[in-house]
Amino acid sequence: MTFREFGLDESLLEGIEASGYENATPVQEQVIPIILSGKDLIASAQTGTGKTAAFLLPIVNKLINARHDDQISALVIVPTRELAVQIAQNLEGLSYFTPISSIAVYGGGDGSNFSTEKQALSRGADIVICTPGRMIAHLNMGYVKMKALQFLVLDEADRMLDMGFYDDIMKIISFMPPVRQNLLFSATMPTKIRELARKILHDPAEVNIAISKPPAKIVQKAFVVYETQKIPLVKWLLKSTNLKSTLIFCSKKHNVKQLTAELRRSKFNVKEIHSDLEQGAREDVLLEFRSRRLPILVATDILSRGIDIDNIEMVINYDVPNDGEDYVHRIGRTARAETDGIAFTFISEKEQNKFRSIEDLLGQPVDKEPVPAEFGPAPEYSPRSKSGRSGRGGGKRRNPGGGGGHNGQGRNSPGQQRNHPGGAQRGSASGNQGQRAPHQQGRQGHGGNGQSGHGHSEHGQGRGGAQ
Repeated sequence: MTFREFGLDESLLEGIEASGYENATPVQEQVIPIILSGKDLIASAQTGTGKTAAFLLPIVNKLINARHDDQISALVIVPTRELAVQIAQNLEGLSYFTPISSIAVYGGGDGSNFSTEKQALSRGADIVICTPGRMIAHLNMGYVKMKALQFLVLDEADRMLDMGFYDDIMKIISFMPPVRQNLLFSATMPTKIRELARKILHDPAEVNIAISKPPAKIVQKAFVVYETQKIPLVKWLLKSTNLKSTLIFCSKKHNVKQLTAELRRSKFNVKEIHSDLEQGAREDVLLEFRSRRLPILVATDILSRGIDIDNIEMVINYDVPNDGEDYVHRIGRTARAETDGIAFTFISEKEQNKFRSIEDLLGQPVDKEPVPAEFGPAPEYSPRSKSGRSGRGGGKRRNPGGGGGHNGQGRNSPGQQRNHPGGAQRGSASGNQGQRAPHQQGRQGHGGNGQSGHGHSEHGQGRGGAQ
């Protein structure tokens, strides 16, 4: 199902298209129509299924014609600052061509961040993404404009309750108008979540979605490496396999350009696809690749969905995808049409938590291949536990040829999405500096005083057709 089939506003579709997406994930297909219809919702969906875009897209679409300039229209409550930043990134990309303003409100920053948040919350922002403690600090000071709130979203509600945020959530809800649309997302549905749902939801629709799994015939392997070992390892893989069709994914177009240039210097027949190329040029490169006149293609996630090429023999994830759904779609480019295929993922130290999170969603570890001795020592695979907040893997090295362990459970690291990290988006800036998607560079929000840096991130959405 395409996003256009939902009947979304053209300005919102423009943001989706600019991010390189066309088809909705299963959770989006089920959830978006429910939210557009105005019903409350309780959804069991893990990170990596596309749930973020599943609630952001219909909310943005409904607010385009129902905004209140001096009021907050939607509040998204999340357990951690990392998730708040991630959702803010996704939102900025999706809503870039719309008039919707947004801000991420979370603790841990300096006084200037709090001051910027206060300014946005007192003037009104269309969508606010917040952590419970920080929002209560603002609410206690009496200037938060929530009388016209239309939407409440509780994301990762089970985790919020595990972290002891129940009382904080109920206190925040006490400041809201009684009539609003409520959306609750949770990876699991324990009794305490059902009890919370009964208190805040009204005759909700219910959706249960499991993450899609890659076809069993795809051989999945990974290399745990230092960042500087990635390019030499790509060259080694290409030479040692000598296949007719290899697709290499990079999360940032800067990496696409750098890797392509390095491969050309080593006399590989390779071309690139990313958002800087005109559509006609992209189609020409794809035609070459599809006909096997071009054996190696390096691309951003713009190609992870919707391309119809059945004979790709190998996929290389130059860097770890941002979530499970992205991973499945990337490696799903191989082993199509009854053919076999192999997928390699390169895991740097800072990407170990992110990859462990993907393994958790897949339900099993991906085999770690020994890094060839010629490339020197490589890191161990030792992601932090779920309680950890950082995205850095273990610091120990393992000898060349040694295998990595599978211990520990990891979560996605903050700011590792394809988009611009930004507390404040467009209307109400947060003062954070961050990377913006290519179509957003040089643009600053109206009505705020935050800053946005420039980077090479490719998309404004995450998981699934959009995260």
